Amino acid sequence: MALVPCQVLRVAILLSYCSILCNYKAIEMPSHQTYGGSWKFLTFIDLVIQAVFFGICVLTDLSSLLTRGSGNQEQERQLRKLISLRDWMLAVLAFPVGVFVVAVFWIIYAYDREMIYPKLLDNFIPGWLNHGMHTTVLPFILIEMRTSHHAYPSRSSGLAAICTFSVGYILWQRTTFLKKTADPFNRRPRRLLRSGCS
Repeated sequence: MALVPCQVLRVAILLSYCSILCNYKAIEMPSHQTYGGSWKFLTFIDLVIQAVFFGICVLTDLSSLLTRGSGNQEQERQLRKLISLRDWMLAVLAFPVGVFVVAVFWIIYAYDREMIYPKLLDNFIPGWLNHGMHTTVLPFILIEMRTSHHAYPSRSSGLAAICTFSVGYILWQRTTFLKKTADPFNRRPRRLLRSGCS
């Protein structure tokens, strides 16, 4: 049984995300040494979400290839659960967070580069890695949406899940800020605390 090109594409995308994550984690940056490390950056969290999502896609493809024509009801039920998880993750996390990261990064970058990606970071992060983290996410997720059928969750449950993720991320940012470490976006925490804007 030959693999469909969409399945091969998913494997390639998964491998590219793993490569981007490994290269990013290998970089010695001062912000990686503070409380929260890479996990305080939404870009890094998005890369992990995308890698997990495409990992689930590859697992779903492998499972469907292995269970096709077997007639085993339990395997079919497990495959349906895996497909449901894949579709839920696309609708609730992979697509919304991915589009948000790409759009917000490049809009702020065009407005004022120093606000989101200071020139100092060019010494640590090569250009190809920057594009791997902030550009390729959108085409990869759009290709996935065009090449595969997905059943989306109800609007209310999808909105509840993405709102829960958003509130969790905001609380996480608040925690890293209050730990008196460098703010993930390189602002001066002491001045904000003195002005009462924290």
